[in-house]
Amino acid sequence: MTSRHERWARLGRQLWQPPRAHGEQPRERVVGPLELFYDLVVVVLVAQAGHHFAEHLTWHGLGEFAVVFALVWIAWLNGSLHHELHGHEDARGRSMFLLQILVLVPLGASIPEAGGARGVEFAVSAGVLFTVLAVLWLLASRGDSPEFRRSSTLFVTGTAVCAAVLAASAALPADLRVLTWGLLVVAYLVGFAVMIGMATPVQAVALSVTDALIERFGLFIIIVLGETVTAVVGGLSHEPTTALTLAVGLVAVVVGFGAWWTYFDFAGQRQPRPTRTSTAQWMLVHLPLTAAVAAMGAAMVGLVEHAHDSRTPAATAWVLCGGAALVLCATMVLAASLRVWRLDRGLYRPLARTCAAAAVLCVAVGAARPAPLVLGLALVLLFAIPWGLAVAYRLSREEQSAAAGSGS
Repeated sequence: MTSRHERWARLGRQLWQPPRAHGEQPRERVVGPLELFYDLVVVVLVAQAGHHFAEHLTWHGLGEFAVVFALVWIAWLNGSLHHELHGHEDARGRSMFLLQILVLVPLGASIPEAGGARGVEFAVSAGVLFTVLAVLWLLASRGDSPEFRRSSTLFVTGTAVCAAVLAASAALPADLRVLTWGLLVVAYLVGFAVMIGMATPVQAVALSVTDALIERFGLFIIIVLGETVTAVVGGLSHEPTTALTLAVGLVAVVVGFGAWWTYFDFAGQRQPRPTRTSTAQWMLVHLPLTAAVAAMGAAMVGLVEHAHDSRTPAATAWVLCGGAALVLCATMVLAASLRVWRLDRGLYRPLARTCAAAAVLCVAVGAARPAPLVLGLALVLLFAIPWGLAVAYRLSREEQSAAAGSGS
């Protein structure tokens, strides 16, 4: 007969399991509500960065937005990979996510003034967050088999160094502090890419992109895209409702929708090739792609506010059109890492050239700075061109298949 102590011990083991060892993560897994909640919290920080950028559409504001966004995204990537590789849906997994969320709250509160008055608070909060992540990876590494110990040590060390640099940057002047963060972002991303590139075949299998990870990245893009709608709604709520203002707002939403269909029609929800280079490319290209979507949302506020102007303000035009160009180009770079890129060359090779040409035209529209409504409609048209090419290609293939079937 099972004793009470044994029953409690068994329950404790079920609720608080040790981290999974490398290579033991399930290849088929459904993204759970815990991960979705965590992603929503992170997007709150993205929204904070976007709102601040909307009020400071300058080169300095762009640099600060890029650095802060990249640090938040890296923390999200770090935490997401830890759960993917080592996490369980148990009390321990929930507690670890809750711990990160508790640190994200003060971090998010400091984002609007991270480059100035609240930079020290941001640096300390970010240092604490990366310390938590380093500890989580360290605890997971204790169960590593010999072939994973070196890579785990490097990853834990890199995360801990990030925590130390972020915390130490609190003592620096504001401009030098932001510059330090930017250099740290570059160093981390390069180190991450090198670590994946140097992975052994066994390590590469453990780091391969699963369906759950593809879903997480796609859902994160969707949530950030939702912030573009929030930006338009916010812009409309602060302006007198006129036919022109409403038209500009609705066109801006369609532009955001264009970014959605570009990503999901050509790159989202698809497996990358099972190589180390493709894995690194697939993960890291999501950073500029997601940042571009967030920047577009920030610029849409200004587009609505200046709906009655004869020309779109220069900063708004450049950020919105530049973001659209980056979405088009980054989506194609992302697509180049996919299995389907080589399987369907007849579509993707001309599609890449078309997206590059559309991106150049986006920049030209930004330079021309037409009226907000005209600028928005131009971007809608430019997003529609690659989609139209893909539709025409698929219709042509269906006709060829039908013709081949009738001929036989």
